[in-house]
Amino acid sequence: MAIKLFVTDLDGTLLDKKHRISAENKKAIQEAVAQGTIVTIATGRMYISALPYAKQLEVDVPIITYNGALIKSVSGKVLFESYLKSQDVKDVLTYCLKKKWFIQIYKDDKLYFAEHSAKARAYEELAGIKGETVGPEGLYEKTEHVPKMLVITSGAEETDKVVAELREAFGTRVFPVKSNPNYAEIISIGVNKATALEKLLQKLGLEKEETMAIGDSNNDLPMLKAAGHSVAMGNANDKVKAVCNYETADCSHDGVAAAIRKYVLK
Repeated sequence: MAIKLFVTDLDGTLLDKKHRISAENKKAIQEAVAQGTIVTIATGRMYISALPYAKQLEVDVPIITYNGALIKSVSGKVLFESYLKSQDVKDVLTYCLKKKWFIQIYKDDKLYFAEHSAKARAYEELAGIKGETVGPEGLYEKTEHVPKMLVITSGAEETDKVVAELREAFGTRVFPVKSNPNYAEIISIGVNKATALEKLLQKLGLEKEETMAIGDSNNDLPMLKAAGHSVAMGNANDKVKAVCNYETADCSHDGVAAAIRKYVLK
């Protein structure tokens, strides 16, 4: 098994619980790159939020962001982009505000929310970026060039409910998905980490069988199914573990490094 492209999720996978890349993970990735394997990131995060981690790895490769809606290299070259329709953004926004759900919008790689609440502050700290408070009315002015919207909840049960309701109301127009216990992400139908992986393979001239993907959450499922080889983190949920070929250690014990050393390094 010769792996020429290794794709890793960020949160809960490459990053530990304190949102850091461990020395072991970085070392294993650099060893893989040294032998000729392309290592890249696929994340639900904004490009601006994922970029510092890609730079830490010291590789200039395309990174998949916004759950597949944007593929952009570390040096800034855009390979693919997909945006929600403006009317869909407005209608989903209206629905969520009526429900009194916390929703934020991403536009032109910037973050906007109606109020700077505790959820907004927690997200800013996690993502390492600052958003802009524009009020509910201001959100309606940010509906063009939106790759993703995000509802932040208080826990997994509420997130499941939000995803189910959004699929019932807008399932033919947008694709809601649970990316972690507190996040319900809203992206375009047909846009996910799998479709982004396929586009990346075309750009790189590689075959599916030459790829390995690793992840832990529901938004990783399409990518894990689309890769030639798949690895579930030890902290992955049961759905992820059920579709993967292999399982590795959890994100607090260098699971990515363990997978690279066992399955990628020659």
